[in-house]
Amino acid sequence: MKRRDFHKLMLGSGAALPFLDGLLNGAATAATPDGGLVTLIQPEPPILVLPLNQQTPTGTVAGKIYESLLTFDFDLTPQPQLAKSWEVSEDGLTYTFHLVETAKWHDGTAFTAADVVFSCDVMLKEVHPRARANFDRCDSITAPDDYTVVFTLKEPFAPFLLAFEASSAPIAPKHIYGGTDYRNNPANDTPIGTGPFKLTEWARGAYIHLTAFDDYYIEGQPGLTEIYYKVVPDAASRSVAIETGEANLSQWNDIEPFDVQRLAATPGMEMTTKGYEFFSPLMWYELNLRREPLNDKRFRKAMMYLLDRQFIVDRILFGLGKVATGPVASTTRFYEPDVILYEKNVDKAKALLDEMGLKPDANGTRVSLSFTIPPYGEMMTRTSEYFRQAMAAAGIEIKLIATDMAGWAQAVSGWDYDITSNLLYQYGDPAMGVARTYVSSNIRKGVLFSNTEGYANPKVDELFAKAAIATSDADRQAYYSEAQKIIVDELPVLWISESQYPTIYDARLQDLIVGATGVNGTFGKAHWG
Repeated sequence: MKRRDFHKLMLGSGAALPFLDGLLNGAATAATPDGGLVTLIQPEPPILVLPLNQQTPTGTVAGKIYESLLTFDFDLTPQPQLAKSWEVSEDGLTYTFHLVETAKWHDGTAFTAADVVFSCDVMLKEVHPRARANFDRCDSITAPDDYTVVFTLKEPFAPFLLAFEASSAPIAPKHIYGGTDYRNNPANDTPIGTGPFKLTEWARGAYIHLTAFDDYYIEGQPGLTEIYYKVVPDAASRSVAIETGEANLSQWNDIEPFDVQRLAATPGMEMTTKGYEFFSPLMWYELNLRREPLNDKRFRKAMMYLLDRQFIVDRILFGLGKVATGPVASTTRFYEPDVILYEKNVDKAKALLDEMGLKPDANGTRVSLSFTIPPYGEMMTRTSEYFRQAMAAAGIEIKLIATDMAGWAQAVSGWDYDITSNLLYQYGDPAMGVARTYVSSNIRKGVLFSNTEGYANPKVDELFAKAAIATSDADRQAYYSEAQKIIVDELPVLWISESQYPTIYDARLQDLIVGATGVNGTFGKAHWG
């Protein structure tokens, strides 16, 4: 039996991860000699079709299967992917992409410009909220030949190239999805992309097995022969897997913050927080503004004054982040530092609640609300529990509700919640990742990662719209600064932190994190040294 077949057998057995321990002598050697990689994924993705789902676990795995036209260096400089070159007209309205001519879909069909036009002008507009907003800015998307695509904008849009990152504009095969019911297409069980890895098997609840795509268009890639994403719900088991070398790689929140430094010091392992620059995650407590008393700014300010956000960063995130001051991360362009800063002040909170007429009852309770816990690990659970404790100081009773990934997504996107916590990405520019949470045009029931809290302010809408089309950075900064000051005053969400994530990996892995999308990249260059 080949070693990779043995790994497959053991992975499918349901064991907690002793699947390589006795086989490989040495604490940090989970890799097969022929270049395989064993990593973790938690929670398990609901689907692997990136055009249909952009939740973090989907993006991590499907980022090896799907590609877009561009990828990005650590400083967000665009680099070629399915587009080998591109030009932008002087007036900023026309973007011409010249595509690679040797790419194939995993079923052997040639990749052409028709796939790009179909994806960007048809499919993604229906199923992908961010792509829809980006490509609705186009007056036309055309293919003058099989390997050229021209995007003509209605008006300038400075960050348009950022729209072509893999999770933002994943290119789908027209011959598979054209003219079909996208969400119910049978091909959704076997995603077909152009990336360096293809899906070989998905044993739900156990592992996802990707193997190298032999006809990948970049010579010498991929450097790995296969990748196993092992589903390990238990946080302690994930830590053991890294510590013992039964897994070569952890990413995002695979490892709970309190365990990061210990595991990073494991002999033969390294840690980096690089590779999340494109995302610059911002975490907050999300409020359903359609419900009383959350629709009252005074109540939201009272909640913010009850929070010790530095405590969250220090004691729950264990230093992996910094306190967020508003809707734009300090790592993103056009950040405005001169905003209201909310330091913990229980007396101020109580005074605001008294002003609203929310008096404590005989048990000291002023109001009772529910909190739907995101199923993204112990850190999110602890953050939820802290919120309950913090609110109790002023008589706000919080009832925690546990759910699974699908249930949480359905509740939040369907506006069926009081409070939750959420984490959204900045995507390199406020027009790409920030505006979607606050503009009223993006209040879309059933669409996750939109304006699910229901915030609406015409002035904020106007400022985001002007900033998106302004061609001067100074003008864009002025618009974004004004918008940030308004939003921080009105508190549609309660910002917690600018989050950092640790990637812990076997030190022998080379060229693993090579750009701003890190572990969500293709891993085409990754290899064993």
